[in-house]
Amino acid sequence: MRQGIHPEYRKTVFIDANTGKEYLTRSTKVSNEKRTINGEEYQVISLEITADTHPFWTGKMHHLDTAGRIDRFNKRFGGQIVGAKRKTVRKAATATEDSGEES
Repeated sequence: MRQGIHPEYRKTVFIDANTGKEYLTRSTKVSNEKRTINGEEYQVISLEITADTHPFWTGKMHHLDTAGRIDRFNKRFGGQIVGAKRKTVRKAATATEDSGEES
């Protein structure tokens, strides 16, 4: 391992901001806040989501109403969006109108 190119590896306590659960570990993250635990000094890093509060691990998954979102999107932008299929239909209709005018 080359000297002087790797970040310093420090003792760290990660704290879940919602539950207050603490995880003692080591990290290269830097924090100015310090705390002494069991006679050793740890830097403190606060996290919003950890395994203690993450919906996947707690079993409290939130299901999104994707159908409602799609309907709202179509109501708002439905006539303005030109997709690949719509372009083809519009080009064909335009070509038919152009050829009808020439005849």
